[in-house]
Amino acid sequence: MAIFLGSDIFRGSGYGPGHPLNIPRVWPVIDICRAQGWLRDEQFEMVPPATVQELECFHTRDYINALLDAEQNQQLDEIRSKKHKIGTYSNPIYPEIYRRPATAAKASLQGALYLISGKHSRVFNPSGGTHHGFPDSANGFCFVNDPAIALTTLYQRTSKKIAYIDIDAHHPDGVQEHFSHLDRMILFSVHEADRWPRTGKKGDFGGGNAHNYPLPRGSNDEDLKEIINTQILPLLVAFSPDFIVLQAGADGLDEDPQSGLCYTNRGYWLTVSTILELNIPILVLGGGGYNPFTTARAWAGVWGLMVGENPHATECVSESRSILKSLKFPHRLGKNIPDRWISRLFD
Repeated sequence: MAIFLGSDIFRGSGYGPGHPLNIPRVWPVIDICRAQGWLRDEQFEMVPPATVQELECFHTRDYINALLDAEQNQQLDEIRSKKHKIGTYSNPIYPEIYRRPATAAKASLQGALYLISGKHSRVFNPSGGTHHGFPDSANGFCFVNDPAIALTTLYQRTSKKIAYIDIDAHHPDGVQEHFSHLDRMILFSVHEADRWPRTGKKGDFGGGNAHNYPLPRGSNDEDLKEIINTQILPLLVAFSPDFIVLQAGADGLDEDPQSGLCYTNRGYWLTVSTILELNIPILVLGGGGYNPFTTARAWAGVWGLMVGENPHATECVSESRSILKSLKFPHRLGKNIPDRWISRLFD
């Protein structure tokens, strides 16, 4: 059975006015999936924040303590702020600066444990995918690197092979730096060329086991499909992983303000379907996604695929329409909302 991991902490939490992540992201996915009849009570599990000890499998104690202090005091001394990159424009101090990313990390950790135990072979954590974080610092909107925590758990608690696949518009620098040298792990990233953090260039193999496929601005569904089918799939099948972690960032979609890629959610879903059809135990994470309408519809469709539904032909029921109509998007793209963002899941 597939399991969807989430928390209500994402309903009232944001990075603060003016930040690209000050938008609703996770709760609309949960509510739309329920409204569409795709998410039953027994398929959903609430998770608490990860403990300090759980985060220490990847992050330093000093850094975790800095996050805790920043949450408690809503400020951090200048020395630690600079050292850990906490309190910048990209990584602002906000009321849930520890609890929110720690909850996403707990979901990824729990997802990895479910795959190991065999209790669930498909796990969805749309709050996860924060792939830029480093052990001792925040980076690129990412305070806790939950993919790294999942990968560490899978690697240390088993002797099996693990594949990490990342389709976010931004390269997973925090993941590649720490896992690309491991012989039981293979990493793939399809991302926009010359987009922040400007790592993952063509021919960059990291420690040896990373495979990067930067796509030029304007790349579309066909470009993504070609990379998946002709480049990634042959290597993935040859590697024959026992577990897959898929970072399904939605910021490569055409109407996302944080990238120049032009995927439709149909092409994006086709990529997810191709990976799901391998029938390898999989943890699917969220990631980037800065247009709440395109992100909510894309991730709701991912869960649909995971449980055998067909988002490619799904019209929104009235409750889903109401959920989408309620979303706030303080960006020029949010001034004239097209009807298709409200009326159907597919582009």
